[in-house]
Amino acid sequence: MKISDPTPPVKNKITIDERILKYAEKAEANCALRFSEIARISRFNGEKVLNSFINSRMSANCLTGTTGYGYGDIGRDTIDKVFAEVFGAEDALVRHNFVSGTHAITVALFGILKAGDKLVSLTGSPYDTLKQGICGKADGSLSSFGITYEQSELLADGSADLADIFLKVKTAKVGYIQRSKGYSLRPALTIAKLSEIIKSARNANPDIVILVDNCYGEFIETSEPCDVGADLVVGSLIKNPGGGIAETGGYIAGRAELVAKCADRLTAIGMGKEVGCSLNQNKPIAQGLFLAPETVASALKTSAFAAEIFTLLGFKVFPKPGEKIGDIVTAIKMPDAQSLISFCKGIQKGSPIDSHLTTEPWDMPGYDNKVIMAAGAFNMGASIEISCDAPIREPYIAYLQGGLTYPTGRLAVLSGLQEMLGNHSLKLF
Repeated sequence: MKISDPTPPVKNKITIDERILKYAEKAEANCALRFSEIARISRFNGEKVLNSFINSRMSANCLTGTTGYGYGDIGRDTIDKVFAEVFGAEDALVRHNFVSGTHAITVALFGILKAGDKLVSLTGSPYDTLKQGICGKADGSLSSFGITYEQSELLADGSADLADIFLKVKTAKVGYIQRSKGYSLRPALTIAKLSEIIKSARNANPDIVILVDNCYGEFIETSEPCDVGADLVVGSLIKNPGGGIAETGGYIAGRAELVAKCADRLTAIGMGKEVGCSLNQNKPIAQGLFLAPETVASALKTSAFAAEIFTLLGFKVFPKPGEKIGDIVTAIKMPDAQSLISFCKGIQKGSPIDSHLTTEPWDMPGYDNKVIMAAGAFNMGASIEISCDAPIREPYIAYLQGGLTYPTGRLAVLSGLQEMLGNHSLKLF
């Protein structure tokens, strides 16, 4: 009996140069041990999330939403319990109306800081979109409310200056830690490094509140910041913990009395977590968290593959292959602006949504330089989906993150390289 090929023809298939494919084959072989470790961590975190769902008695009724004031929203309240357990916290505030991670961090800071308090950034300058609110002088910033700001500069190797932190936090109310590298080349913080920073701050000031911006860092390891002493951890649902399913939102988790203050800031004093309808967002938030460990694993595999193949091609990447990582981001140093733009355009061409569009640098709100963003995502701006962005400034660094599945993330990286080859930004012999 004749058996026909069941594979249908692929129309408009992304074509990759054979020379690039040879590098890809070698890069994947080099990633074998790293992929195995990623699978181990994903398995641990997947089981942890499942147990949290079970312990919190998540039910079908929790997946429906409420309208109006949202009183008695069992789904919203159960999701808070699940997030709290997953992140090793006493309580959590998970809401679709956090418009971004920056918004959630801002709510947390304004919720726990008062006039006369001091905020110290323990990891140098904060991310671009936070600067105006945290250390700026504009009306509405922390300083305009009588809150002082200092920062501990990083050492030459990008690590935290523990001795300087010890001195600066003695009179501080809050110590702020940014886990991810942001638009810089310093190492993202592992849980071990976070623990060192927190211990240094606590030795100088036992009462200090440690707030960790956990964006891009969830489920990278088997522990989270609250497990090593953080008082509050904050993040975005269109990054790691949303699993590519959550459509918007953010979370704050940590000590119950601090979460309550943040809830009062988000809504109104005395109303806190009791109000706020969930509309139709409970299901995607819950399902996204459930899928998150495996989705993060796909993103990590994509980043590891990118680091390997770019290293083989002679580029500098951060972190280097084999180095301990603290987030899903791989930073790739490009020789010039054209190479950077070409790679981002190739990522866009290899995305599932809007692949036919051409991404260009633009004046993005909250940034000092033009920014190019390749993000052909199901949810606009979702960094856990395959994306690559960068400010157009020296050094020209492409920040690659995400990948809902490894096969598609891998192909998007190859598409970026193919675009660079076609625009003569990549030389192969």
